[in-house]
Amino acid sequence: MKFSRQLTLAAVVALAAVSCGTGSDTPIYKDASQPVEKRVEDLLSRMTLEEKAGQMNQFVGLEHIRANEAHLTPEELRTNTAQAYYPGFPADTIEQWTKEGLIGSFLHVLTIEEANYLQELAMQSRLQIPIMFGIDAIHGNCNCPDNTAYPTSIGLASSFNTELAYKIARQTAAEMRAMNMHWTFNPNVEVARDARWGRCGETFGEDPYLVSRMGVESVKGYQGDMDSDDVLACIKHFVGGSQPINGTNGSPTDLSERTIREVFFPSFKAGVEAGALSLMTAHNELNGIPCHSNEWLMTDVLRGEWDFKGFVVSDWMDIEHIHDLHATAENVKEAIYQSIMAGMDLHMHGVYWNEAVCELVREGRIPESRIDESVRRILDIKFRLGLFEQPFADPQTTMDVRLCKEHRETALEAARQGIVLLKNDGILPLDAKKYRKVLVTGINADDHNIMGDWTAAQKPENCVTILEGLRMIAPETEFVFVDQGWNPQEMSQAKVDEAVAKAGRCDLNIVVAGEHMFRGNWSKKTCGEDTDRSDLDLVGLQQEMIERIHATGVPTVVVLVTGRPLSVEWISNNVPALINAWEPGMYGGQAVAEILYGKVNPSAKLSMTMPRSVGQTQMIYNHKPSQYFHPYVVKPSTPLYPFGFGLSYTEYEYSDLSLSSEEMSADGSLKVSVKVANTGKTAGTEIVQLYLRDRFSQVTRPVKELKDFARVELAPGEEKTVEFTITPDKLMFLDKKMKPIVEPGEFIVMVGSSSADKDLLTASFWVK
Repeated sequence: MKFSRQLTLAAVVALAAVSCGTGSDTPIYKDASQPVEKRVEDLLSRMTLEEKAGQMNQFVGLEHIRANEAHLTPEELRTNTAQAYYPGFPADTIEQWTKEGLIGSFLHVLTIEEANYLQELAMQSRLQIPIMFGIDAIHGNCNCPDNTAYPTSIGLASSFNTELAYKIARQTAAEMRAMNMHWTFNPNVEVARDARWGRCGETFGEDPYLVSRMGVESVKGYQGDMDSDDVLACIKHFVGGSQPINGTNGSPTDLSERTIREVFFPSFKAGVEAGALSLMTAHNELNGIPCHSNEWLMTDVLRGEWDFKGFVVSDWMDIEHIHDLHATAENVKEAIYQSIMAGMDLHMHGVYWNEAVCELVREGRIPESRIDESVRRILDIKFRLGLFEQPFADPQTTMDVRLCKEHRETALEAARQGIVLLKNDGILPLDAKKYRKVLVTGINADDHNIMGDWTAAQKPENCVTILEGLRMIAPETEFVFVDQGWNPQEMSQAKVDEAVAKAGRCDLNIVVAGEHMFRGNWSKKTCGEDTDRSDLDLVGLQQEMIERIHATGVPTVVVLVTGRPLSVEWISNNVPALINAWEPGMYGGQAVAEILYGKVNPSAKLSMTMPRSVGQTQMIYNHKPSQYFHPYVVKPSTPLYPFGFGLSYTEYEYSDLSLSSEEMSADGSLKVSVKVANTGKTAGTEIVQLYLRDRFSQVTRPVKELKDFARVELAPGEEKTVEFTITPDKLMFLDKKMKPIVEPGEFIVMVGSSSADKDLLTASFWVK
């Protein structure tokens, strides 16, 4: 680290005391006993225009700048969306601006030492306004080394466990504050409806209701009471980027207002109602208007309709892209003007923002009162998070929180609950006495890639690979490992041949296939941010290897490690056991092994539909009735595995679906109950799902929509009655004039183990 010094605990305390001010002449904004609103207004009144513009701007960290200016060319910099530096403005310049109070926020600061150092520089400024550090803590703060890496959101959503989402967010907040981080760019509450899109793994899947429920609990977990123990949540990306016209991140999105309001808005609105105090706009244009200059989104809807109280932040250089990509602004200054006047509050990231904002105000194009609105929102958060009283974190105690025993246990439990068993012809759980010699191979068999996208390189002891997990759980078994390397695009034919040869001499074969998401190999990824696919097949020689290993006649199990649904129809039709582990995090290897050997009974259900091929795109469960009026020819129109599907090592039987009444008033409620029995010999957890359909309506409605779910633990032979309550909000839709309505008529209730018709019991009731 290239810092002048590391802060000692004594220095931290001393500087914190200075930042708070002492004596009777203490400004109001430094007086913690004063109301936040009063402190904000006092500070705002003391600020110059340049200082205000600085609070609205974010920079990448010093070490990030130094690392990237050493190897990135200006041309590479122009199109890079993960790494940055500022040509002509070295790290020393950024340090000086921080001392002058001209920078309000940093991102890509990855150590407590750098965060404290930058905060120390800010304390030398005229007003001593603390820095707010943002970080992509997407599934834990593991974009920084030495932090807990939980499963990614797509796997967490497959647990259907909202309490677990809250718990992970709370623990992430604790680890962030222990590093002097204050703001996570999460949760991603986009509704992922195109598996080609590389960022599916960051989301909670394809269903608006499930995404909303998981997103709300994440927001509450991060933000808590919004004080010194909490962090700021950021709901993103607003809106529509998860259904791009060609599946690629940031490409145009063209959606009807009905689809926007019924599919994509609900999770954001729920996040706002849960108290989210920052929101990030999307890379893409929406119906011809870049989201970063979209007044309808940021002002009319977000603030006008939903009464959003927080601030709006841009995504990586996307204000500049209004000019150089979307071409709706003649220059960057005009792009900044358009974005601010549309409702933007904070810029990620760059050196020319401050100058342009000040010019626009002095030219009279942007009223200073408009700048004050944004700065007021940003300062409000800094005061509420206690940054003026606690600008530093203690390096002596940071590791008491990070990677602590409780957080590690949560990461393991989340992995266990998010791994989906897709197929089992009786081979699982594995019998260690029967399968004494087991081949293990595949690109993800012994790789930290299982931690998923948005993960920094972690110490070996902080990740259990699948091979390590197998050896841990079945120590008496001889595991024959053939390393296929980590890069599916550069697999060796010789190594594939070696695996096939050894497969025939083993009792069982385990192939761990899938995608590569590790950010450290940015240009080699096949999944993750800015890594979109024109097909959903296994990359490289993986499919060939699986087919040849299967052809040996030795029983074969395939485990997928992936951040998106993959089309693995041949595997599903031929291999006796298939598991989708998603990106299971730091203890994913242990969890996979526990499930394979029956130490844990799988319970997860798919949070995204798995298509048979990319040609089925768009493949979602909540489609409109006419979508398959004319089915595909040659191949089926049905998915490979539907939303909500997942197997167990026991059997569940549903019976006696009943309604408390055959009628419901438009402002009333109705109870739905169903009996669920564990008819097998293994204890398990079943995820019971409730779907609704409006039988006839004035506008077309989906064939079914998830409206509730419950995790039910059942001992062998045990039966429980599960009860749901249907309320008017679960029946509401937008009428022909886009007004919310609960329409009289028949509604169909469906309850069961997945979204597939064959897995559902049905009944109906009438709304009067």
